[in-house]
Amino acid sequence: MNHLTQSPSPSCALLSPTIMDATASLSANFELFQGLPFEDLQALDRLITISEAPKGKIFYRPEDPTDILFLLKKGTVQLYRISPEGKKLVIFTLNDGAMFGEMGLLGLQQHNAFAEALMDSVICTMNREDMEYLLAERPRLAMRFLEIIGDRLRETENQLESLTFKSIPARLAALLLRIAGERNTVEGLTHQDLAEMIGTYRETTTQTLNEMKAQGILTIGRRRIVILNKTRLAEIAAR
Repeated sequence: MNHLTQSPSPSCALLSPTIMDATASLSANFELFQGLPFEDLQALDRLITISEAPKGKIFYRPEDPTDILFLLKKGTVQLYRISPEGKKLVIFTLNDGAMFGEMGLLGLQQHNAFAEALMDSVICTMNREDMEYLLAERPRLAMRFLEIIGDRLRETENQLESLTFKSIPARLAALLLRIAGERNTVEGLTHQDLAEMIGTYRETTTQTLNEMKAQGILTIGRRRIVILNKTRLAEIAAR
């Protein structure tokens, strides 16, 4: 079977404007495919299926089979687990260019978490068999895949260390800095969302944010936090 000559992804004429905006180069800008030659990207485009996913869409649940690799072209997807007591713990929040559902390529037959769209998103998918073939045939792609898995593992270790050893203000400060990046704003997340990301309760998160606000470190709006003093926030995160 020639994995590089299968039927192309859906015609743009059949797709909504949201998807058409994301199809100029289907496989470009994904973290997994960075650095690949143009010819390889063209071949990948023929193996990718693209679709829209509304906010709240569950892509998979624990114990679902791992037969598809998901690529987030546009939007936000959250990976999380739920304890027997019903408490939600966020593992990763993924944005444009990220991949998820990769555990099947590491030998697992079932997912171990939930994957849910936090906003209307554009999703690309690849058959597990095709992806395994590409990883075997293209060493550069396989190395990039391993690099991403390694980064995820380090991030998971950092999260575990934070939950174990750091105070709630330190966890929250580090989270806000990580989400904001080069910007000074954190948008689209509720206090409940932030609480689930640092393993605490909404009331505790709200109280901590109010304390930071009183210190002039940030301002709080509806699903919007503006960081006024990144230096002070970094000091709290380092505790």
